[in-house]
This record gives sequence, C-alpha cells and structure tokens, in this order.
Amino acid sequence: MALNKIINIIYNDSKFSVDTATYLKKRLISLNYHVSDTFDYTAELTICIGGDGSFLKVLHDYGFPDIPIIGINTGHLGFFTEVDPDQIDEFLDQYVAQEYTIDEINPIEAIICTRNSCIEAMGLNEIVIKGDKSRTIHLDIYVDNHLIQRFSGDGILISTSTGSTAYNYSSGGSIVDPRIDVLQVTPLAPINTNAYRSFTSSVILPADAVIKVSPEYRFENSIVIVSDGVEHHHDAIIEVVLELSELKVKMLRLKNSEFWKKVIEKFL
Repeated sequence: MALNKIINIIYNDSKFSVDTATYLKKRLISLNYHVSDTFDYTAELTICIGGDGSFLKVLHDYGFPDIPIIGINTGHLGFFTEVDPDQIDEFLDQYVAQEYTIDEINPIEAIICTRNSCIEAMGLNEIVIKGDKSRTIHLDIYVDNHLIQRFSGDGILISTSTGSTAYNYSSGGSIVDPRIDVLQVTPLAPINTNAYRSFTSSVILPADAVIKVSPEYRFENSIVIVSDGVEHHHDAIIEVVLELSELKVKMLRLKNSEFWKKVIEKFL
C-alpha cells in the first residue's frame, strides 16, 4: 500500500461520535493513511460519523464533492450509514482489500427563479416546495413543458429513488428500489373540493423528466424551498425548475450491503 493516502473524517460533536472518530483515526494511521485536519478535496475517501442528518450535512457543506463517501452510524435510523461503530475493523479490512463497490447517485437540482435572479439548490433525498407558515398554496406543475396539475394544498415533494425512503415515504410516497432511476412527485396534504382538484397519490416520472413549478402570482412570497431539510427563503419566487443533476454522489458500499435487507431492518 502506498503511504499517506488521504482520508477525510467528518463527525458531529456527540461524545459517541468523537470517541468513534478518535478510534478510527488511530486505526487509519496504523494502516499508513493520512487523516486530514481540514476537508481535503484530493482525498480518496470521506468517512462521515453520525446519523443520516450528519451524512447529508457533509454533502451540502462541501458542495457534493467528487469523492467516495461512507457513513458510520452513531445516530438513530442510519439508513445512509453503511457501518456500525463495532464494525470499524471489519470495514477497514474490506476497504484495504478493495471488497466494496461504488454506487453513483444523481441528486436533484433545482433552479429557483425570482423576479430578480435565479439560485441553485441541490438535494440528495428530496426538494420540497411548500407553503410558508403553514399556508395553503396553489401551484401549476409542468412535466416537460406540459401542464399536468393545478395543485392546491400544503405543497409537493420531489424525491430521488434514493430519497424515496425518507420524507417521501413518511408522506405516503412509494419506496423505489435505487436501481431504478426515477423522480417521484408526492403531494403534501392535497385539497380535493368542488373548488380544487389535486392528485392524491405520488407520480413516478422518468429520470430525464424536467419538472417546472410555478406558484400563482399572489403566492410568490408564500412558498419555501426545502432541500434535504434545509429551508431556502426567497422573495417573489416565480418558477422552480427541477431535474436530476449530472453530478454524481459516490456512495461506497460494502460487499454485504443490500437495499431491501436494510428497508426491512429499518422500516418493516
């Protein structure tokens, strides 16, 4: 093995995470790896210690870097995390032996256009367009420039296949095997009355679909964009265009990793 291969270790401030990071760093150094004190974009691997929230925060904080990433679970659900703290030695053995695969996942990219400018947001799990301060909102939803819905309700959630098990699932959306690359649009508290008709189940769209969402003009200052739980407030939003990004998040998977086994363990 070449000396001084660089590894990033990112962890939250819980004592469990700090202790886990300390042990992991010692083991990596003993294997002739260099653990960077600051985030190094030339590293061969990023290891995130924490829960799913910490994992997503690392991706957002460092701009969805082009470095393989794996999580060690010191949180609660741990759906993204691949390794438990008591499996660190086994994980390192497999990593050194290159007994792993890399899954490449396309996050969602949203271009949020206001009357003054356009801003980009990214989401690995989902991007949500919802009413500010629990307001009902009215949205025109287009797919590939075809109007498919004049929606009324709390909002809509657009998820990746990877994100289908997160907020999407809690909102009544479908779990999608990540081997199927799709976008899913799930309604949040849709209104169905004599005055308003909204779809009540999620809609599955192909990976190359382009979704455009336009609020009614009087709701331009009443919507919030939420990407992986992070809120974005902008004045006078007139349009949000969403599609799968060409960027790829490289998730390191160990040889015994299996999506449906994890679903059964975590949810069923």
